[in-house]
Amino acid sequence: MGTIKLQNVRTFSFHGCLKEEALIGSDYRVDLEIKTDFRKSSTSDELKDTVDYVLLNKIVVEEMAIRSNLIEHVAHRIIARIFKEIPAISRIILAVSKLNPPIGGDVKAVTIEMEEFRS
Repeated sequence: MGTIKLQNVRTFSFHGCLKEEALIGSDYRVDLEIKTDFRKSSTSDELKDTVDYVLLNKIVVEEMAIRSNLIEHVAHRIIARIFKEIPAISRIILAVSKLNPPIGGDVKAVTIEMEEFRS
């Protein structure tokens, strides 16, 4: 088994429960860690034998562009789509951070983290 980490994917998205968040948007950061088997790709040196991290990034960016009230919801969508589109992945750890959230204080980020295993 091996790990691929897609770190610090930045998006400008419109998630949140407040009407203002849907209108003005916010900066977000997504960190993704996946587990997969590298045995074949480590000897073949072929992209088709591994998980393409360009596809992982595309999925994250596309799902972050779909508005949700909760970042938990968008995180779940990202995980479900990755499992659906990339069968070689056995585990996903995903963190979604809302940077400078509008919560009435000096807070750098609010982050949720989800971990799922292929069932």
